[in-house]
Amino acid sequence: MARGSTRPTSRDVAQAAGVSQAAVSLVLGDKWRGRVSEPTAQRVRDAAHQLGYRPNLAARNLRLGRTRTVLLVVPALTTEFFAEVYTGAARVAAEHGFGVVLYPSPEGVGPARDPFASAQAALDGVIASSMAADALTAIRGDQLPLVMLDSDPEGSLGAATVNLDITDGIRQVAEHLLALGHRRFLHLAADVPSWTFEIRARELAARLANTPGTDLRTARAPISIEGALTATEAALAAPGPRPTALVCDDDKLAAGAYKAARRAGLRVPDDLSVTGLDDLGLATAIDPELTTVRLDAELFGERGMRALLAVMEGRTPQEGDIPVHLVVRGSTAPPAQT
Repeated sequence: MARGSTRPTSRDVAQAAGVSQAAVSLVLGDKWRGRVSEPTAQRVRDAAHQLGYRPNLAARNLRLGRTRTVLLVVPALTTEFFAEVYTGAARVAAEHGFGVVLYPSPEGVGPARDPFASAQAALDGVIASSMAADALTAIRGDQLPLVMLDSDPEGSLGAATVNLDITDGIRQVAEHLLALGHRRFLHLAADVPSWTFEIRARELAARLANTPGTDLRTARAPISIEGALTATEAALAAPGPRPTALVCDDDKLAAGAYKAARRAGLRVPDDLSVTGLDDLGLATAIDPELTTVRLDAELFGERGMRALLAVMEGRTPQEGDIPVHLVVRGSTAPPAQT
């Protein structure tokens, strides 16, 4: 096709790929499986890319009664974790001709104002973190095809749930600290009413209960460095033997715990081992670098979007939790002899 100001059409793509316009429509509408071969579909995609072809979404959406728009509801954008979830979701959405609108729930939890005059009229589906579940009622997102992230599969609002294997992450943390010889533990728990944090507390208690002679105390804190600092200071000053290992629900909590330890004259990890969960950029910015559980946030977003596409198309989403793994760094060591 001669290049110029004329926008390329599906006919141009069909000619370049050597297929019919119907085949182009099937491939670019992601309805080709079982009708068009994979090599042919790839040839169509390559031709569309080389020509700079973009389907007329407005006309197609009017015809289909769909907006090709998905809402991603997250608790907050105060860490890069949910930004990476968005990146993964948006990448998969773009491959299928969808856009993703990111909507953070105010204060991380609680109801959210409707970002649209009518969510149902403006959206085809919703992906939501369980930490932002209360926002769904206000935006009527629970009346749309819905996939929940970090949510109890048994009691989820959604048609499907996608989870990271947080249970295994906590198991890895507990086994690492127990193997180092720790028996006195403090759990710095996120003060957020959410299934994902309930799982962390339950699994940690269960793992430690299997080892005789362990002691577990809990301090709750909002997910902030200052909140963690205040809660950890109080816990370390409490009567009784001081804990030798501090298990944090989040890397940001761990950073606050570092500050509290230093104010108390304690050294990490000589006097107090500290672990986090997330493996944010913060984990390698603090000194010593933090032992933490790495969560693949982009894959989490990708899986969430693929699950929503499956729900909207009447297919069964992929099952199984996303694996996580412990990254051991300098913040953990055997406890000092007392």
